[in-house]
Order: sequence, then C-alpha cells, then structure tokens
Amino acid sequence: MVSVVMLISVCAILALAVSAFFAIKVNSVKITTAEVGASEEVVARLREISGAIAEGAMAFLAQEYKFVGIFVVAFAVVIAITLDNPETANVNEGLFSAAAFVIGAFISSVCAFLGMKIATVGNVRTTVAARRSITEAFKMAFHSGAVMGFGLTGLAVLGLLIVVVVFDNILSAAGIEKHYIMEMVAGFGLGGSTVALFGRVGGGIYTKAADVGADLVGKIEAGIPEDDPRNPAVIADNVGDNVGDIAGMGADLFGSCAEATCAALVIGATSAALAQDMNALLYPLLISAVGIPVCLITAFFARLKPDATQVEPVLRGQLLISTALMSVALYFVTKNFMLDSFSIGGVEITNNKVLFSVLSGLWSGMLIGYMTEIYTSHQYKHVRRLAAASDKGPAINIIYGLSLGYESAVVPVLAVAATVYASWTMAGMYGIALSAIGMISTIATGLTIDAFGPVADNAGGIAEMSHLGKEIRDRTDLLDAAGNTTAAIGKGFAIGSAVLTALALFAAFLTRAHFEALNLLSPTVFAGLFVGGVLPFLFTAQTMLAVGRAAEGMIHEVRRQFREIPGILEGTGRPDYRACVAISTNSALKEMIAPAILVIFSPIVVGVVFGVEALAGVLAGSMITGIVMALSTSNSGGGWDNAKKYIEKHEGKGTDKHKAAVVGDTVGDPFKDTSGPSLNILMKLMAIISLVFVPFFQTGHSWLMGILGLGQ
Repeated sequence: MVSVVMLISVCAILALAVSAFFAIKVNSVKITTAEVGASEEVVARLREISGAIAEGAMAFLAQEYKFVGIFVVAFAVVIAITLDNPETANVNEGLFSAAAFVIGAFISSVCAFLGMKIATVGNVRTTVAARRSITEAFKMAFHSGAVMGFGLTGLAVLGLLIVVVVFDNILSAAGIEKHYIMEMVAGFGLGGSTVALFGRVGGGIYTKAADVGADLVGKIEAGIPEDDPRNPAVIADNVGDNVGDIAGMGADLFGSCAEATCAALVIGATSAALAQDMNALLYPLLISAVGIPVCLITAFFARLKPDATQVEPVLRGQLLISTALMSVALYFVTKNFMLDSFSIGGVEITNNKVLFSVLSGLWSGMLIGYMTEIYTSHQYKHVRRLAAASDKGPAINIIYGLSLGYESAVVPVLAVAATVYASWTMAGMYGIALSAIGMISTIATGLTIDAFGPVADNAGGIAEMSHLGKEIRDRTDLLDAAGNTTAAIGKGFAIGSAVLTALALFAAFLTRAHFEALNLLSPTVFAGLFVGGVLPFLFTAQTMLAVGRAAEGMIHEVRRQFREIPGILEGTGRPDYRACVAISTNSALKEMIAPAILVIFSPIVVGVVFGVEALAGVLAGSMITGIVMALSTSNSGGGWDNAKKYIEKHEGKGTDKHKAAVVGDTVGDPFKDTSGPSLNILMKLMAIISLVFVPFFQTGHSWLMGILGLGQ
C-alpha cells in the first residue's frame, strides 16, 4: 500500500507548485506602455496607485506582525511553563506544544504575507487585462486568487504533516503514547488561530475605518463617486480590501484547516486500532491533501466567454464541481486508507460511517454557501426587496437589512444541526471532527474564489483613479459584482466551517478532560452556558465600537483635507493619502487589543477559577449564539452592500433612495467585514485554547480550590 505520508507530501508539494505557477503567470505581465497600450502618463499613474496600495498593505502587515511576533513568543513561553502532564513526565509536554504553536503561527503568517503580496500585484494587472477583454481580466483575477488558495492549502498540509511526523518519531522513541503526542501537536492549530485572531480583527477594523470614512464624507457629503482619486481615504480603502479579505480570510481558513485536523487527530489517537496504524491515523490530514488535486481539476472549468454578462455562475460552479469531484475522491480514499472498523469511546465505527460523516460536512458547506448567496445576491428577491425599501429612507433600509440577516441564519444553522446529528450518530465525536474537515476539504477552491473579490475590487478602484474610461470600469465592475457575491459565500462557508471546527475542538476537549457526558442540569454547566452565550455579543460590541472610533478619526481627516487643501474637489489639488493610511493602521493596531484579550483570556480565567466543567458550558454557549450572530451580521452587511449596487446599476447614483442605501451599506460594513467574520475566531480560538490547556486548568483549579479551602 502507498504510504499516506508520501501521498500527503506529494499533494502538498503539488499545491505549492501550482501556486508558484500561477504567481509566475501573474508577475509575467509587465506594466509598460507596450503591454498596457497607453501613454506613459497613464502607465505612471497605474504604477503610482498600485504601488501606494501595495506599500500601505505591506506597511500594515509589517506593523501588525511586529506586535503578533512579540505576543507569539510571550505566549509560547507561557505554554512551555504551564503545561505539565504527569502522564508524560519523561518529556516536557509544554516545550513540544510551544514548538508546535510557534510553527503554526509562523506558517499562518507566511500564508497571509504571500496572499497579500500576490493580491497587490494582481490587482493592477487585472486592470491592465481589462483593457483587452473581460475574459483576460477574469483570468488574471482568478489566477491571483489561486496563488492564495493553493499556496495556503499546501503550506497548511505540509506544515502539519512535518510536525506530526517529527513529533511522532521523537516522542514514540521516548515511549509516549500516540494520543499524548497528538495533544502536543494541537499547539499547531493554536498558533494558526492566534495569528488569525489579529488578522481578522485588526484587518477588519482597518478596512472598515477607511471604507466608512471614505463613504460618509466622500460619497454622501461631497457627492463624489466611489474610488474617486479626489477622496483622501481612497487608497486606505483599497488597502483595506487586501488587509481584511486576503490576509484575514486566509489566516481564518488556515486556522480552520489546522484546528479541525488537530481535533480529529487527538480524538482518533484515543483508538488503539488507529494509534497502531499510521495510515489510518493520518486519514484526517489525507482528506485535505486529496482536496488539492480535486481543486486543481476544478480550476480548469473556470472559463469565461468573451460576451459574458455575468461572472457569478462561473465562480459558483467551482463550488459545485469541486464538491462533486471530492465526493468521488473521498469514497476511494476512505476505502483504501481507513480501517474497516474500530472503536472510539465505546462507539463502534465502520468504514462507511466515516465516509458518511465526511460527506455530511462537505455537502453541508456547499448548502451554506448557496444559502448565503440567496440572501446576499441581487439576483434574488431578498436583496431586491431591500433595495426597494430604500426609497422610504435609511431607517426602513436598516430595518429590512437586519431582518434579512436574522432570517438568513435559519437554514445554515439547521444544516449544521443536521450535520452534527448525522456525523455524531455515525461516528461519535470523531465523526464531528471529520465532518468539519469535510466542509473545508475543498478549501483551495473556496479561497481562490474568495480572494478573487478583493483583487477585482482593487482593479476597479485603480481603473477609476487612473481615468481609464467607462468601458474598462464596466468590465471591472462586472468582476467586482461577482467578487462581492463570492466574498459573501466565502464568509458563510468560513462561518459554517468555524462552528464545526469549534465543535470538533470541543469534542477533543471533552475527550482530553475525560468527560464521558456533559450534564446540562449541573448548575456549573448551566451557568457556563449563559456566560458563553453572552461572549459573542460582548465581542461584537467591542469590534463595532472599534470600527466606529477608528472611522471617526478617518472622517475628521477627510473633512480636514477637503477644507484645508485647496483644489481637491476641483481636481487640481492632491490629497494626502498617506495620512489616511496611517490613521487606519494605527487605529487597527490599537483597537484590536481589547477583543483579543477577551477571546484569549476568557477560557483561561474560567478554566482555572471555575474548572473544566464550567468551561465546557462556556464553550457550548459561545458556539450556539456565535454561529447565529456571525451569520446574521455577515449576511445583513452583504445584503446592504448589494442592495446599494443594485440601485446604482438600475437607477443611478445621487438620488435619496441611493443615499439611503449608502447609509445602510455603511452600517453594514463592520457587520460583514469585521464583527461577523471575527466571530469565527472567537469560537475556534476559545475552543483550541481550552483543548491545549486542559492539564493546566485541572492542576490550576485544584491548587486554587486548595488555597481557598473549598476542596475539589
């Protein structure tokens, strides 16, 4: 039989090779007068604008990762000191967990950097390609997204495989049992999720501070178009698209992939049969690896006709094709590499039950993505109804948008509930973890079409600022409209995978804490449910206020420049773009601290002070309210955004109806790009921290109770 380690390695290397291939294709387009087919003045303008966006994006990433680097080192020291399991006394569990944590954080950071780099290169090249045809522009944006999609997946799979193999070789020789080894490997997922926290929250605050400031002062007060070069916040706005939707989304899904796999490895290693068969034990990692060639085949179907009037069907088809192909691939992988039968925690599991669990997550993910599209795309009644309500003013627009979001959460939550029930019935806690991996098994395709959006959005902005004309802007707007839809689908997909990943980590936490069942009638658990249930609301309040405070500074700066710099609105004066970029950067770095403290320290405080039973209640409560809050806020924001674009396309700009829609879109900006997506990290990071720190919670709580004289 082919070694699973070899097969996973080949798939991961294939992903990196594909990513490099697309990166070379994107970079091969030179921004010259011959290539662009325009004057030296236009080319110089293209270079200047794209360079400013790239400079701003990389400057923010550099500043953010200085802070993240310090935190990662400090937290690694805490892990190394606090984790001391008596069962692994002959090795330092803390050191191995800390090493895995640092490796996970480093790879997640590299993925964000590479994604940001290619996005800021691909945006201007998409603009240039749009001068030739919509087909060429589509290819360029898709190839840029594919660099992120395949590169991140390859690094995640290869990085985790190396950690597992190295730890297994070292620790098995020291006589450490497999399930303890996999508990140490879980630090990898913690590292990835920690970086994702700062990427999602910091990036979300950055992008929305710029967007809200640019919209309220530029579009509503000054009456100038979106992406108009006269708007001082326009460069910061375009930078924010990359910071939030490239770096943030990439780190988020990297975390989901790493965490769900770690959870499955921790649970699977408790089975004596799986622990003795490395091929079967690594089955969860193999799922993500096999998704790579499946997504590569799917990418060949991403073709746009020259006379196309819609791009969404092509990108939407990528989800369906990859899901169908993955279903077939999973059948053969499961039959060849998973054991015919084994047991975990007294649950008898067969080969077919494993396959069913993975497929339930895979198809549930596609359903959640499509339901998100139905509620956020202008092709369907919900967004059109929201657009029609805008003629009654901003208040009615906001009321309709909120109701859209609340309603949109129903079917996805039911889909997750059905997946949980089916997979748990089939394979117990292991089935939950496998369903989470199944949902993100086509992550390369999901990230490709998600990263497509910011690249297309930036391309439109660059076309507008470079005065390339209506025809070019119409082509980039066509791509941007599709990008908005796929971004909404990506957010729904990310939220669904986040809650399943959090549930998988929760199951691994219960396994590691030796809970056979959780008593909901226990006052400790019940109180924990209420505390956990309110945490997503507090976190949302913090991130919304953070965007509000950051946007205030941007609004004041844009107004100041309009007032004090002569000739800006007439086009004769030059705005100070750097000042607005600096405001977004500094605000994001400052405002992300409070939400980060809430997420990281809540499980630690509860675990030490009240014990793992109370913490179990907190985790369950945060997942239940977190998924509803995340879906409703993200979809309300997406609906408001596309309702505004629907009005602009069919009725034009500048009317009272359009202004009402702009207000709704501005309210929705932090909903869909900051608070909603960031809740993914709250659910996952709290769960992975709880899993990794179980020994510390148990010994720390016992020590505290002894000091207080309260007993066990």
